[in-house]
Amino acid sequence: MKRNLFLQLIIFCFVLFLGAKICGASVSKVDAKAWVNDKGRELLDTFNEPNLAEKYRRLDKLFVEYVDLDYISKFVVGKYWRQMSPDQQKRYQEIFKRYALGVYKGFPLSFEQKINFEVNSVQSEKDYTDVTTSIVLEEKKDNQQPQTFLVVFRLVEVEGGYKIIDLKFAESSLILSYRSRFYELFANDDGDIEWFLEDLENMAVSAEKANELRLENESPK
Repeated sequence: MKRNLFLQLIIFCFVLFLGAKICGASVSKVDAKAWVNDKGRELLDTFNEPNLAEKYRRLDKLFVEYVDLDYISKFVVGKYWRQMSPDQQKRYQEIFKRYALGVYKGFPLSFEQKINFEVNSVQSEKDYTDVTTSIVLEEKKDNQQPQTFLVVFRLVEVEGGYKIIDLKFAESSLILSYRSRFYELFANDDGDIEWFLEDLENMAVSAEKANELRLENESPK
């Protein structure tokens, strides 16, 4: 169970900081380490926000600032993007944004364990820089050992800023998982674009309603 919760945290971190482009120059080792430290601390500080509405607001801000939803939306539908009309593409990207901002809130965003991390190593290549980190879940009970997970962030420098274009944890990739899920939806809908858009709209509405209910349950009676 704890491993599943941590996987959800890793997935959320991947979504939050995923970069827009798969091109760019490598990042200097010093800058890469500083960037990962800074963004990691900012994310953990946001997780500690006690007010759920404020936590959602801050996470949404980070999400919009660091995620290129246009790129991701096109990648996860793959070949089906070219089969959509311009109107369908526009509608799809609008629905996808609502879906993306809604679905992450269904992950556990509060943790009983204390979460720490440190940068272990930085390896620069021609087109990217890999930053290997140790993320540690510290148990509250004295007789339980902390759990440590190695996560590799791949950074590029894009338009004067740094973006993560990949994250490796047990060979898992979020955008490939999403593509697989969306291809399943298309298969269930016999490849019909309109049916797919209807299904995605229903998924977005469902996530939005669930988040509204969470906020209502937290509000003072």
